[in-house]
Amino acid sequence: MRLSTIGLMLILSLLTASPAADAQQGGKVPRIGYLGDLPGPHVEALRQGLHDLGYREGQHLVIEYRWAEGKAERLPALTAELVQLPVDLLIAQGGQASRAAQQATSTLPIVMAPVGNPESLGLVASLARPGGNVTGVSTMGLDLGGKQLELLKEAVPGMSRVAVLLNPTNPGATPEAGRVMEDAARALGLTLSRIEVRGADEFERAFAAIATAHPDALVVGQDAFLFSHRFRIVDFAVQHRLPMISMYREWADAGGLLTYGANLREVFRRVAVFVDKILKGGKPEDMPIEQIMRLELVINLKTAKELGLTIPPTLLFQADEVIK
Repeated sequence: MRLSTIGLMLILSLLTASPAADAQQGGKVPRIGYLGDLPGPHVEALRQGLHDLGYREGQHLVIEYRWAEGKAERLPALTAELVQLPVDLLIAQGGQASRAAQQATSTLPIVMAPVGNPESLGLVASLARPGGNVTGVSTMGLDLGGKQLELLKEAVPGMSRVAVLLNPTNPGATPEAGRVMEDAARALGLTLSRIEVRGADEFERAFAAIATAHPDALVVGQDAFLFSHRFRIVDFAVQHRLPMISMYREWADAGGLLTYGANLREVFRRVAVFVDKILKGGKPEDMPIEQIMRLELVINLKTAKELGLTIPPTLLFQADEVIK
Protein backbone atom coordinates (compact mmCIF):
# COMPACT_ATOMS: atom_id res chain seq x y z
CA MET A 1 0.00 0.00 0.00
CA ARG A 2 1.49 3.34 -1.09
CA LEU A 3 1.20 6.43 1.07
CA SER A 4 -0.01 9.61 -0.55
CA THR A 5 2.31 12.62 -0.51
CA ILE A 6 -0.01 14.42 1.92
CA GLY A 7 -0.17 11.39 4.20
CA LEU A 8 3.62 11.08 4.26
CA MET A 9 4.03 14.75 5.06
CA LEU A 10 1.54 14.44 7.92
CA ILE A 11 3.43 11.53 9.46
CA LEU A 12 6.74 13.37 9.17
CA SER A 13 5.29 16.48 10.79
CA LEU A 14 4.01 14.44 13.73
CA LEU A 15 7.36 12.72 14.19
CA THR A 16 9.34 15.96 14.13
CA ALA A 17 6.93 18.15 16.10
CA SER A 18 8.46 19.96 19.05
CA PRO A 19 7.11 19.08 22.50
CA ALA A 20 6.65 22.80 22.93
CA ALA A 21 3.91 22.74 20.31
CA ASP A 22 1.44 21.73 23.03
CA ALA A 23 1.99 25.12 24.64
CA GLN A 24 0.82 27.02 21.59
CA GLN A 25 -2.92 27.28 21.21
CA GLY A 26 -4.40 28.74 18.06
CA GLY A 27 -0.95 29.78 16.80
CA LYS A 28 -0.35 32.08 19.79
CA VAL A 29 3.27 32.27 20.90
CA PRO A 30 3.41 32.38 24.73
CA ARG A 31 5.04 35.45 26.27
CA ILE A 32 6.98 35.05 29.51
CA GLY A 33 7.93 37.92 31.80
CA TYR A 34 11.28 37.62 33.60
CA LEU A 35 11.83 39.87 36.62
CA GLY A 36 15.36 40.01 38.05
CA ASP A 37 18.22 42.25 39.09
CA LEU A 38 20.81 41.84 36.31
CA PRO A 39 21.51 39.26 33.59
CA GLY A 40 23.78 36.41 34.62
CA PRO A 41 24.54 32.70 34.22
CA HIS A 42 21.11 31.80 35.55
CA VAL A 43 19.50 33.25 32.42
CA GLU A 44 21.56 31.01 30.16
CA ALA A 45 20.67 28.02 32.37
CA LEU A 46 16.97 28.88 31.98
CA ARG A 47 17.31 29.16 28.21
CA GLN A 48 19.15 25.86 28.05
CA GLY A 49 16.50 24.19 30.19
CA LEU A 50 13.76 25.46 27.89
CA HIS A 51 15.78 24.39 24.84
CA ASP A 52 16.12 20.87 26.27
CA LEU A 53 12.32 20.75 26.58
CA GLY A 54 11.89 21.67 22.94
CA TYR A 55 11.37 25.42 23.18
CA ARG A 56 13.20 27.83 20.90
CA GLU A 57 13.16 31.42 22.11
CA GLY A 58 11.56 33.62 19.49
CA GLN A 59 9.91 30.63 17.82
CA HIS A 60 7.96 28.76 20.49
CA LEU A 61 7.95 31.50 23.13
CA VAL A 62 9.09 35.06 23.79
CA ILE A 63 10.80 36.16 27.02
CA GLU A 64 10.46 39.77 28.12
CA TYR A 65 13.27 40.67 30.54
CA ARG A 66 13.07 43.47 33.09
CA TRP A 67 16.07 44.30 35.31
CA ALA A 68 15.98 46.25 38.58
CA GLU A 69 19.75 46.94 38.36
CA GLY A 70 20.25 47.07 42.10
CA LYS A 71 17.23 49.28 42.75
CA ALA A 72 14.60 47.17 44.52
CA GLU A 73 12.20 50.10 44.52
CA ARG A 74 11.88 49.64 40.74
CA LEU A 75 10.47 46.12 41.05
CA PRO A 76 6.77 47.06 41.44
CA ALA A 77 6.82 49.28 38.35
CA LEU A 78 8.73 46.70 36.30
CA THR A 79 6.27 44.01 37.36
CA ALA A 80 3.31 46.19 36.42
CA GLU A 81 4.90 46.80 33.04
CA LEU A 82 5.17 43.06 32.40
CA VAL A 83 1.61 42.41 33.56
CA GLN A 84 0.26 45.09 31.24
CA LEU A 85 2.08 43.80 28.12
CA PRO A 86 0.50 41.27 28.87
CA VAL A 87 2.49 38.12 29.61
CA ASP A 88 1.24 34.56 30.12
CA LEU A 89 3.36 33.92 33.21
CA LEU A 90 6.05 35.55 35.33
CA ILE A 91 9.44 34.23 36.40
CA ALA A 92 10.62 36.03 39.54
CA GLN A 93 14.29 35.80 40.51
CA GLY A 94 14.75 35.91 44.25
CA GLY A 95 12.58 36.85 47.21
CA GLN A 96 12.16 40.56 46.45
CA ALA A 97 11.08 39.98 42.86
CA SER A 98 8.77 37.16 43.95
CA ARG A 99 7.05 39.37 46.49
CA ALA A 100 6.68 42.19 43.95
CA ALA A 101 5.15 39.77 41.45
CA GLN A 102 2.75 38.33 44.03
CA GLN A 103 1.60 41.82 45.02
CA ALA A 104 1.09 42.79 41.36
CA THR A 105 -1.16 39.91 40.30
CA SER A 106 -3.24 37.19 41.87
CA THR A 107 -4.15 35.59 38.53
CA LEU A 108 -1.01 35.27 36.43
CA PRO A 109 1.08 32.17 37.22
CA ILE A 110 4.36 33.04 38.96
CA VAL A 111 7.42 30.78 39.03
CA MET A 112 9.82 31.90 41.76
CA ALA A 113 13.46 30.92 42.12
CA PRO A 114 15.61 30.69 44.07
CA VAL A 115 13.82 31.53 47.31
CA GLY A 116 14.64 30.20 50.77
CA ASN A 117 11.70 29.53 53.10
CA PRO A 118 8.87 30.75 50.81
CA GLU A 119 6.32 29.74 53.46
CA SER A 120 7.72 32.12 56.07
CA LEU A 121 7.80 34.88 53.45
CA GLY A 122 4.07 34.42 52.80
CA LEU A 123 4.60 33.49 49.16
CA VAL A 124 2.89 30.10 49.46
CA ALA A 125 0.56 28.39 51.92
CA SER A 126 2.80 25.34 52.10
CA LEU A 127 5.50 23.63 50.07
CA ALA A 128 3.25 20.68 49.25
CA ARG A 129 0.19 22.79 48.42
CA PRO A 130 1.15 26.32 47.39
CA GLY A 131 -2.54 27.24 47.19
CA GLY A 132 -2.27 30.38 45.05
CA ASN A 133 -0.66 31.55 41.84
CA VAL A 134 2.96 31.09 43.02
CA THR A 135 5.09 27.97 42.65
CA GLY A 136 8.72 27.26 41.81
CA VAL A 137 12.03 26.30 43.36
CA SER A 138 13.12 26.75 46.96
CA THR A 139 16.62 26.52 48.41
CA MET A 140 17.91 25.87 51.89
CA GLY A 141 17.47 28.97 53.99
CA LEU A 142 17.67 29.44 57.74
CA ASP A 143 20.21 26.77 58.63
CA LEU A 144 22.55 27.39 55.70
CA GLY A 145 24.32 30.31 57.35
CA GLY A 146 25.36 28.16 60.29
CA LYS A 147 26.90 25.52 58.02
CA GLN A 148 28.72 28.22 56.06
CA LEU A 149 30.26 29.51 59.30
CA GLU A 150 31.41 25.99 60.17
CA LEU A 151 33.10 25.57 56.79
CA LEU A 152 34.73 29.00 57.03
CA LYS A 153 35.98 28.19 60.52
CA GLU A 154 37.51 24.97 59.21
CA ALA A 155 39.27 26.87 56.42
CA VAL A 156 40.44 29.63 58.79
CA PRO A 157 40.85 27.93 62.19
CA GLY A 158 42.11 31.02 64.01
CA MET A 159 39.27 33.34 63.04
CA SER A 160 37.17 34.95 65.77
CA ARG A 161 35.47 37.94 64.10
CA VAL A 162 33.27 37.61 61.00
CA ALA A 163 31.55 40.31 58.99
CA VAL A 164 28.20 39.40 57.42
CA LEU A 165 27.18 41.43 54.37
CA LEU A 166 23.40 41.53 53.90
CA ASN A 167 20.73 43.34 51.95
CA PRO A 168 18.16 44.19 54.64
CA THR A 169 15.44 44.85 52.03
CA ASN A 170 15.54 41.19 51.01
CA PRO A 171 12.53 39.49 52.62
CA GLY A 172 14.75 36.54 53.47
CA ALA A 173 16.85 38.69 55.83
CA THR A 174 14.45 38.04 58.70
CA PRO A 175 15.17 38.34 62.44
CA GLU A 176 14.73 34.56 62.64
CA ALA A 177 17.47 34.01 60.07
CA GLY A 178 19.70 36.41 61.98
CA ARG A 179 19.11 34.53 65.25
CA VAL A 180 19.99 31.20 63.65
CA MET A 181 23.32 32.57 62.44
CA GLU A 182 24.02 34.25 65.79
CA ASP A 183 23.39 30.97 67.61
CA ALA A 184 25.75 29.15 65.25
CA ALA A 185 28.38 31.85 65.73
CA ARG A 186 28.22 31.58 69.53
CA ALA A 187 28.60 27.81 69.33
CA LEU A 188 31.76 28.31 67.24
CA GLY A 189 33.13 31.08 69.47
CA LEU A 190 32.68 33.74 66.79
CA THR A 191 31.59 37.37 66.95
CA LEU A 192 29.50 38.67 64.05
CA SER A 193 29.36 42.18 62.63
CA ARG A 194 26.26 42.78 60.49
CA ILE A 195 26.90 45.13 57.58
CA GLU A 196 23.97 46.24 55.44
CA VAL A 197 23.88 47.43 51.84
CA ARG A 198 20.65 48.38 50.09
CA GLY A 199 21.90 49.70 46.75
CA ALA A 200 24.94 50.10 44.54
CA ASP A 201 25.66 53.56 45.96
CA GLU A 202 26.09 52.10 49.46
CA PHE A 203 28.99 49.76 48.75
CA GLU A 204 31.75 52.21 49.65
CA ARG A 205 30.12 52.91 53.00
CA ALA A 206 29.62 49.18 53.61
CA PHE A 207 33.21 48.37 52.66
CA ALA A 208 34.47 51.07 55.00
CA ALA A 209 32.35 49.60 57.81
CA ILE A 210 33.79 46.15 57.16
CA ALA A 211 37.34 47.49 57.20
CA THR A 212 36.65 49.32 60.47
CA ALA A 213 35.34 46.11 62.08
CA HIS A 214 38.65 44.32 61.28
CA PRO A 215 37.02 40.91 60.69
CA ASP A 216 38.99 37.74 60.01
CA ALA A 217 36.53 36.59 57.34
CA LEU A 218 33.41 37.59 55.41
CA VAL A 219 30.04 35.92 54.81
CA VAL A 220 27.85 37.26 52.00
CA GLY A 221 24.12 36.59 52.27
CA GLN A 222 21.94 35.04 49.59
CA ASP A 223 20.50 37.91 47.58
CA ALA A 224 19.95 38.62 43.87
CA PHE A 225 21.30 42.18 44.17
CA LEU A 226 24.47 41.14 45.99
CA PHE A 227 24.96 38.30 43.52
CA SER A 228 24.81 40.79 40.65
CA HIS A 229 27.69 42.71 42.29
CA ARG A 230 29.74 39.65 43.21
CA PHE A 231 32.86 40.72 41.29
CA ARG A 232 32.96 44.03 43.15
CA ILE A 233 32.50 42.34 46.51
CA VAL A 234 35.07 39.62 45.78
CA ASP A 235 37.64 42.20 44.66
CA PHE A 236 37.21 44.02 47.96
CA ALA A 237 37.57 40.79 49.95
CA VAL A 238 40.74 39.72 48.15
CA GLN A 239 42.31 43.19 48.37
CA HIS A 240 41.68 43.18 52.14
CA ARG A 241 42.83 39.57 52.48
CA LEU A 242 39.43 38.43 53.71
CA PRO A 243 38.51 34.76 53.25
CA MET A 244 34.85 34.76 52.24
CA ILE A 245 32.00 32.34 51.72
CA SER A 246 28.70 32.71 49.93
CA MET A 247 26.08 30.43 48.43
CA TYR A 248 26.49 29.94 44.69
CA ARG A 249 29.56 28.58 42.91
CA GLU A 250 29.59 31.68 40.68
CA TRP A 251 31.08 33.52 43.67
CA ALA A 252 34.01 31.09 43.63
CA ASP A 253 34.33 31.54 39.86
CA ALA A 254 34.59 35.28 40.55
CA GLY A 255 37.44 34.66 43.01
CA GLY A 256 35.70 34.04 46.34
CA LEU A 257 37.36 31.47 48.60
CA LEU A 258 34.40 29.20 49.39
CA THR A 259 30.84 28.65 48.31
CA TYR A 260 28.30 26.32 49.84
CA GLY A 261 24.75 25.99 48.63
CA ALA A 262 22.53 24.99 45.75
CA ASN A 263 23.71 24.90 42.15
CA LEU A 264 22.17 28.00 40.55
CA ARG A 265 22.21 26.50 37.07
CA GLU A 266 20.36 23.45 38.34
CA VAL A 267 17.79 25.74 39.99
CA PHE A 268 16.99 27.54 36.73
CA ARG A 269 16.91 24.37 34.69
CA ARG A 270 14.18 23.25 37.09
CA VAL A 271 12.42 26.59 36.58
CA ALA A 272 12.16 25.65 32.89
CA VAL A 273 10.26 22.50 33.89
CA PHE A 274 7.70 24.58 35.82
CA VAL A 275 7.32 26.93 32.85
CA ASP A 276 6.72 23.96 30.57
CA LYS A 277 4.03 22.52 32.85
CA ILE A 278 2.21 25.85 33.14
CA LEU A 279 2.29 26.50 29.39
CA LYS A 280 0.72 23.08 28.92
CA GLY A 281 -2.16 23.95 31.23
CA GLY A 282 -0.85 23.20 34.73
CA LYS A 283 -1.94 25.33 37.69
CA PRO A 284 0.62 26.71 40.19
CA GLU A 285 -1.69 25.87 43.09
CA ASP A 286 -1.39 22.18 42.16
CA MET A 287 2.42 22.21 41.74
CA PRO A 288 4.38 21.48 44.94
CA ILE A 289 7.38 23.69 45.56
CA GLU A 290 10.53 21.85 44.54
CA GLN A 291 13.28 22.02 47.16
CA ILE A 292 16.86 21.74 45.96
CA MET A 293 18.32 19.40 48.55
CA ARG A 294 21.73 18.75 47.00
CA LEU A 295 24.22 21.33 48.21
CA GLU A 296 27.73 21.71 46.85
CA LEU A 297 30.98 22.96 48.33
CA VAL A 298 33.36 24.73 45.95
CA ILE A 299 36.87 25.82 47.01
CA ASN A 300 39.03 28.26 45.07
CA LEU A 301 42.62 27.22 45.73
CA LYS A 302 43.99 30.07 43.61
CA THR A 303 42.36 32.52 46.00
CA ALA A 304 43.57 30.53 49.01
CA LYS A 305 47.13 30.86 47.73
CA GLU A 306 46.67 34.60 47.16
CA LEU A 307 45.39 34.96 50.73
CA GLY A 308 48.25 32.87 52.12
CA LEU A 309 45.92 30.14 53.36
CA THR A 310 46.48 26.41 53.40
CA ILE A 311 43.15 24.62 53.08
CA PRO A 312 43.03 21.57 55.39
CA PRO A 313 42.91 18.20 53.58
CA THR A 314 39.75 17.32 55.49
CA LEU A 315 37.97 20.30 53.91
CA LEU A 316 39.37 19.56 50.46
CA PHE A 317 38.03 16.02 50.78
CA GLN A 318 34.51 17.40 51.33
CA ALA A 319 34.62 19.63 48.25
CA ASP A 320 32.47 18.91 45.23
CA GLU A 321 34.81 21.00 43.13
CA VAL A 322 38.23 22.59 43.62
CA ILE A 323 39.29 25.50 41.42
CA LYS A 324 43.04 25.35 40.90
